[in-house]
Amino acid sequence: MKLNVCIVSIAAALASACVAAPPPSKVDAPPVTVSLGRAEMGDLPSSFEAGGVVRARATAVIASRVMAPVTEVLVRPGDRVRRGAPLIRLDAREINASGARASAALDAARQSAVAAASETRAAEAGLHIAGLTHERIAALHAKRSATTQELDQATASLGAAEAQMSGSVARAAAAGAARNEAQAALQGSQIATSYTVLIAPFDGLVTERVIDPGTMAAPGAPLLTIEESATFRLEVRLDEARAALVAVGHTADVSFSDTAAPSANWSAARIVEIGRLDAASHGFIVKLEVPDATHVRSGQFGRARFKGPARRTLTVPVAALLRRGQMTFVFAVDADGLARLRPVSIGAVAGDRLELLAGVHEGDRVVTNPPVTLLDGARVVAGEKR
Repeated sequence: MKLNVCIVSIAAALASACVAAPPPSKVDAPPVTVSLGRAEMGDLPSSFEAGGVVRARATAVIASRVMAPVTEVLVRPGDRVRRGAPLIRLDAREINASGARASAALDAARQSAVAAASETRAAEAGLHIAGLTHERIAALHAKRSATTQELDQATASLGAAEAQMSGSVARAAAAGAARNEAQAALQGSQIATSYTVLIAPFDGLVTERVIDPGTMAAPGAPLLTIEESATFRLEVRLDEARAALVAVGHTADVSFSDTAAPSANWSAARIVEIGRLDAASHGFIVKLEVPDATHVRSGQFGRARFKGPARRTLTVPVAALLRRGQMTFVFAVDADGLARLRPVSIGAVAGDRLELLAGVHEGDRVVTNPPVTLLDGARVVAGEKR
């Protein structure tokens, strides 16, 4: 009997041991206080970029106006020059000889003019005497004190004096014209002599040299290139559709660093000129004045960012974006107050708003500046709304 009781007791104990214990009661984690924003439709300013090349505002190609051998080149590429500084000297011997001939011709013309003036004065005196003689003979002839032959001779002498006077006046005029011509020739020779020294038209930087001493300089052939180093412009090319969005006087952002880097520096620049490239390609060259504080060099690459028309799109605060590796996420708060981590596709940034192309819907609440301890599915409560 005792044995049966023991067996029953052991069986009851084993049965009670096989029954699972009830789970402990679950304690909910406290909600996380976060700041919230909202996904909203808004007008987002658009922009577009174009690359270009930095060029000096003024570029001068130095060329000779006379044909003469180059005797001296005073500058090299990279030299800075001041306005009026000599750059190239040409052989001026032939031009100087022409100047000496012109000077001698001017002296001769001046002497001829002096002689013509003296001859004119003599003709004037002869004409005066002939006139008085004619008057006297005419008066005597009227009183029958002079013969008709004497009157005829006086009349002929008066006519000859008048003719001599006219001739001397004409010769004096010709001498004056010859003197003026010789003087103009001398001035032309002096101007040609000045062409034998080529000077800098403005303060600038020598960027190219294509001639050396001993070379024959031909009229119009480039010898040097000088660029004004005080002011630069960024020249970019736009198609017809985008060129219609800009105008002279508008501003755009320019950058001369690696624009792919987040630290690319952008500064405001004014559009100073829009020129047609060619009718076939329907392209335009837009020139932007580089800010004075920007250190650039001619030929450097740069980018310009222009403002485009605003577009309606879905945006969230920039502070809501999370980056994990190559993926982008936001914490969206559902109807139960739980933060759900959603992958999103982002677009452009405008101020403190970020364009979202996919991942959330209009009106969704998102967590801004989410704490690092926030987990997917955590309950959140709004603290500061943005």
